[in-house]
Amino acid sequence: MNQSENTILGLKLPTDPRWVNLASISLEEILTDHAYCEQKAASHCISLIQRYPQHKRLVAELSPIVTEEWGHFRMVLSEINQRNLVLGVQRKDTYVNELIKYEKKGGSPEDRLLDQLLMFALIEARSCERFRLLSEQLEDDYLKAFYRKFMISEAGHYKLFLSLAKEYIPEEKVNARWKQWLDIEKSILPNLEIRGDRMH
Repeated sequence: MNQSENTILGLKLPTDPRWVNLASISLEEILTDHAYCEQKAASHCISLIQRYPQHKRLVAELSPIVTEEWGHFRMVLSEINQRNLVLGVQRKDTYVNELIKYEKKGGSPEDRLLDQLLMFALIEARSCERFRLLSEQLEDDYLKAFYRKFMISEAGHYKLFLSLAKEYIPEEKVNARWKQWLDIEKSILPNLEIRGDRMH
């Protein structure tokens, strides 16, 4: 991903180029982790709907995303099975767990909603960037096309979460907090181990 594309996503650091090489030799592990990421994405959307049923657009927009993310889980599971690989056990997502440490737990309901939407937008942006790397650099042509579809989907989800934030919270506040989240992620990434068996 070049600098202009990174700017579109807002990310301040590109993924270390060694990650794709490691992922390519850990295919069963990366597909397993990807499957669980899709499953957790569906669960996160369900959780937002349950917490904020009064926000009609949020409910309307995220309801089909739940179905889409679960469909993605099934797509990755099918790919695992077709390659005679095994869906492994779910592992902790250190990247997401580090981000959660910075999520506002107190404050107003508006502040909590804002952080949840922006954190999910950030995760989708990083996933989009990594799917693009896989779509460009894997040797397997089928997997390259496979991950390009996921890249396009994640880009849409990233934009949706930002749009929902601006639907319910003043745009100036959203933009200010989004910059903070980008700085938080930039500070976290250098301290994370580069692992080819993890999507993040």
